[in-house]
Amino acid sequence: MDAKRAVTRRGFVGGVTTALGVLTLKPDGSLWAQAAQDPAPRQQRTENDYDAMAKLGNNENPYGPSEAVMKAMTNAWKYSNRYGYPDGGIVDAIAKHHGVKPENVMLGAGSGEILQVVGQAFLRGEKKVVGSDQSYNAVYSAATNIKADVVKVPLLPDYNQDVAGLIRATRQNHREVGFLYLCTPNNPTGNILTKDQIKQILDGIPEDVPVLIDEAYHHYVEDPAYATSVPYVLEGRRVIVARTFSKINGLAGMRLGYAVAPRDVLQEMRPFSTGSISAIVKWGGVAALQDAASMEKIKREAIQLREKTIAELKSLGFASIPSQTNFFMVHLKKPVVPVIDEFRKKQVIVGRPFPPMNEHLRVSVGTPDEMSRFMVAFKEIVAAPKTAVKTGS
Repeated sequence: MDAKRAVTRRGFVGGVTTALGVLTLKPDGSLWAQAAQDPAPRQQRTENDYDAMAKLGNNENPYGPSEAVMKAMTNAWKYSNRYGYPDGGIVDAIAKHHGVKPENVMLGAGSGEILQVVGQAFLRGEKKVVGSDQSYNAVYSAATNIKADVVKVPLLPDYNQDVAGLIRATRQNHREVGFLYLCTPNNPTGNILTKDQIKQILDGIPEDVPVLIDEAYHHYVEDPAYATSVPYVLEGRRVIVARTFSKINGLAGMRLGYAVAPRDVLQEMRPFSTGSISAIVKWGGVAALQDAASMEKIKREAIQLREKTIAELKSLGFASIPSQTNFFMVHLKKPVVPVIDEFRKKQVIVGRPFPPMNEHLRVSVGTPDEMSRFMVAFKEIVAAPKTAVKTGS
């Protein structure tokens, strides 16, 4: 039964990701088509092909939903033929979890929809989004798609976000800024903005500028200097906190995320929300919020495997950016694109390129077996001089 469910989940992930890839591919070339990470186009790939791959490219929970979540979703199948179904009280559950009112919560089909809705709501009228470079590029691609401008602030030499630079860029473009985007922990680098840095940014920019704070990887953080930004919502600041069930809860293919924000901010966003979320995942989300033990277990396993792999890479002479997530970036000392292709040939999917970090490879933390396969492939492709990948054309 578990194997059958696993195949169903994987197939659904593939279909949804294909659709998202088509929607977010932009002519500026900044987004690599996610399908390009796989050994064959998704429409030609069989379930067996997909299952055989070590999937270390999309920062997923490799174990899938917990038993409690699977049970809740299975029980909700009885509502699959209904429109006005009971939804398990998902909005109330999220509100209670964060100590806010239901009016402060808006659901989305993954946090990706939340990010797109923020763009549609606040970038109308030739507005700009300010954010770091590199950071989660889907936000910038969504802005480009609606013909808005992007003001990117380069990362610091240590790959941390430039707090002073973000404040300066927002103030300099104040009347044209639709919103400021902060991803913490940051994707793809895996590092954080501390709670003091968040406060510094919010206190340093004009109060009328909305700030989208993406906390997709919040659950993996161990650094005590970090904190969620939900309290700013309670203060009435124009802060939108985006969360997802796609990562630690293992529901990437089921598509459920949400925003926590002041009521008036959400009122500006709601007209752009599709509301296309299934009964099944709503019940699963309620169960996931209650399953703290499962989240802690996934966190522990991910961190243990991440640090073990980073240590092995270091012993081979390859440094990684310190990470507070279920992924990390390792410096290959060579262009990353040919290396990604070589990993694919060995049935290992790793992260896409993230220009201008053209020598860094992003690796998601998978199962122990997948990480072992990654290390075997890494030694053959990158670490062994006799098998080094040629970078010339």
